[in-house]
Formats: sequence, structure tokens, C-alpha cells
Amino acid sequence: MTSPLSSVPVQRLAVKTLLLIAALGVLLSGCRGSEAGPGDNLPQRSEPVKLDPQSFTTSIDNPYWPMAPGSRWTYRETDQEGGNQKVVVTVADRVKRVASGVTARVVRDTVIEDGKLVEDTFDWYAQDKEGNVWYLGEDTAEFENGKVSTKEGSFEAGVKGAQAGIIMPARPKTGMRYRQEYLKGQAEDKGEILSTDEMAEVPFGHFRNALLTKDTVGIEPNVLEYKLYVKGLGPVLTLGVSGGPGSREELIKRDMATEKEADRAGTIPLGKRY
Repeated sequence: MTSPLSSVPVQRLAVKTLLLIAALGVLLSGCRGSEAGPGDNLPQRSEPVKLDPQSFTTSIDNPYWPMAPGSRWTYRETDQEGGNQKVVVTVADRVKRVASGVTARVVRDTVIEDGKLVEDTFDWYAQDKEGNVWYLGEDTAEFENGKVSTKEGSFEAGVKGAQAGIIMPARPKTGMRYRQEYLKGQAEDKGEILSTDEMAEVPFGHFRNALLTKDTVGIEPNVLEYKLYVKGLGPVLTLGVSGGPGSREELIKRDMATEKEADRAGTIPLGKRY
């Protein structure tokens, strides 16, 4: 997801600030002792969860990531090596019943570099009756010269041991930890709430009271990202601070796709522009 904040000195300062926040969060969590912390009922690692399909809806209205059909976010992703990509996320007017039995909302995520599609993904989300947004899988593909180079990372809850995870808790609190997805050796992302009172500035605007998460990858221990979400808007900024070229994905546009675009986002095969 180039503003004044994208200069290298400012970016380094932002990263240092976030790392300080992370360290403080760890210190505070250590002071809780054995007392049960917030979010203890959320899945943490590889443990299986039994999901009641009747307790889920595709009408996702979690304040930190509302996904009404047609909602569209456009991000600019840059890195310190000079790379520049356009990321477009569209909530499709389509649903999918995943293998675990839950009906999920389809979200299309495309990545374009130098005018060419380099990554394309169908993501599947649903919200439980408490307001937690669950991530139920993805069908993803990377492309080179117009052809699929890999589909690594694809998984579907209920298939080959894959388990659903949490992408956004109903009532986020500092210290919450949860798995975002699980398929052994392929999809082992985890999240942690570091703060609910941060600021973020991106081309789309300046925001206060942003939610800050720390995202890690079990199969890639050197990878670390910080993400900021804004109520009523969703993800606005992602900072890759370890395990990569130091990317910055910032929101540049938030609009609504047309009915035709929202429908095509959920039906056009991966690799095809919609």
C-alpha cells in the first residue's frame, strides 16, 4: 500500500519509531505474568478450529476493515531498491463456499509493475457473529512474461489440513496475538496488535487513532511488517522492515468499483485484467 514521508531519512525514522513501539509492547506484555491476556480465545498457532457456518456472514462491517461489495483500495508500493508497483484490492460482488463450510466474501488483489500483471489473488473473508474477520484462504499466482511462475501460498481452510485465521479482531486491544492463516510449510502468517492510537500519513490523507499491527511469517522468520489500519477505511500503510527490500505500501485512492467491475473482479480468471 511519493509522499513527503517516503524519503529515506523519514522512512528510517518511522521504522525506528515502530520498532520502539514494538519493544515497549513486548515489555508490557511481559509484566502481565500468567494472567490471561486479551484475545486468548483467538487461534494462535496450528490448532484446529471448528467453524459453525451459521455463525458467519459475508456482510463484513468490522470498523477497521469494512468490505462492502465494490469497495476498492489502490496502493503504491515502493522499495529502497527503486521498485515501484501498483496494488489494487477490490471487494467482489461474489461469494465462495470454502471447504470448511463457511461462505466467504471474494476479494481480488492484483499487483502491477511496469504496466504488467505480476501477481493476482482471490482472497476469501467472512465475519463471525462477534465481529471478528476471518481469513479462509486464497488462490494466488505470480506471473513472469504473462505466465504463471508459482502458486505457492495458496490454501483453503478445510483442505489438506489448512486452517482459517483472524485478519482483524472484533475489538482489537494492545497485546492481542493471533494466527492469520495456517497451512504447514506454506501459509503460517501471524499478527499482533501493538497499538490502537497511532498516526499515519499517506497520499490519501493524514490519520489519527490508527491501529498498528506487527505481522510475521512462521516459515520466513526474518520477515517482519508493520501495518496501520484506520476506522471506516481499512489498511492505509504497510512497512516492510525486515526480510525484504524495505517496501512501503501506501494508500493513494479509495473509491467504489462499478457494479460490472465488482462482478468481474470475482469471476475473471487469475492473470486476466478485469
